[in-house]
Amino acid sequence: MSYSPEALEAFVQTLARGSFSAAARRLGKSQSTVSEAISRLEIDLGVELFDRSSRHPALTEAGRALQGRIEEVLAASDQLRRAAGRLAEGMEPRLTLVLSDANQFAEFEVRMAELDQRFPELELECVFAEHGDAISLIQSGRASLGLLSAQAVYPPEVGHATIAERADFGLFVSLRHPLAAEDEVDYRNLAQHRALRLNTLVDQSIPTSDLPNGAKRSWSAPNYLLLMDMAIFGFGWSALPRWLVRGYGQGRLKELQVPGWPRSSAVDVIWSRQKSLGPAGAWLLDTLLEGQSEH
Repeated sequence: MSYSPEALEAFVQTLARGSFSAAARRLGKSQSTVSEAISRLEIDLGVELFDRSSRHPALTEAGRALQGRIEEVLAASDQLRRAAGRLAEGMEPRLTLVLSDANQFAEFEVRMAELDQRFPELELECVFAEHGDAISLIQSGRASLGLLSAQAVYPPEVGHATIAERADFGLFVSLRHPLAAEDEVDYRNLAQHRALRLNTLVDQSIPTSDLPNGAKRSWSAPNYLLLMDMAIFGFGWSALPRWLVRGYGQGRLKELQVPGWPRSSAVDVIWSRQKSLGPAGAWLLDTLLEGQSEH
């Protein structure tokens, strides 16, 4: 038995957004269309997926049991579209990548050289964004692929997979900052000084939950490069990519010795499940995914 991709997409969007109406807005369809699609899926599967007795639909026991399988089917469908895109005639005129200052990709130069050799006529654009901003660029279709520090949750229309690279962070201050004189620093010490954070979304690299109440106000910036400059000027302490400090800090920052630091985080590649990649984008994604598992 085959199942409509539209019905499967309606299921995951309803689950992610909490209502048929919100899912319909995201999919650009009417609420009745989404509701009917899920009802047909329930008939095809022979089980009820959502409990509709309350204002907001909730997963039934059967819905929870099948959720992972439905997401697997959508992931397989996404792989099929990419394979078809590689075989289709024509080349996308431009490939836009979203990158993060947090990550120094050891294989990036090699991948770009291979991309240039395989697709010499391709126009490549790289833009920098962090966290939610990177995801929004993929959702809107502004970018085709993104590389960012792994997030706990992604919208259902965004495909994601963890690659081999990792992002390495440390806590840094200016050499003339008061904390620079300390051999070891704890979270209580940090709380007495201004934190420098990303303002794109919650900066998961800074241990906000670990800080005691009463921490001084924070300053924010849209990217790690600007945060590094702010730290160099002595405005506060910040969690920064260690590669960035090594390459561009010019010896003007000190890495603090704080329990639990330095930290590393996984790196994800993301793409839209609602828009097929062209041959170049599909090749680059498959190359990044070699030996990795998709979600």
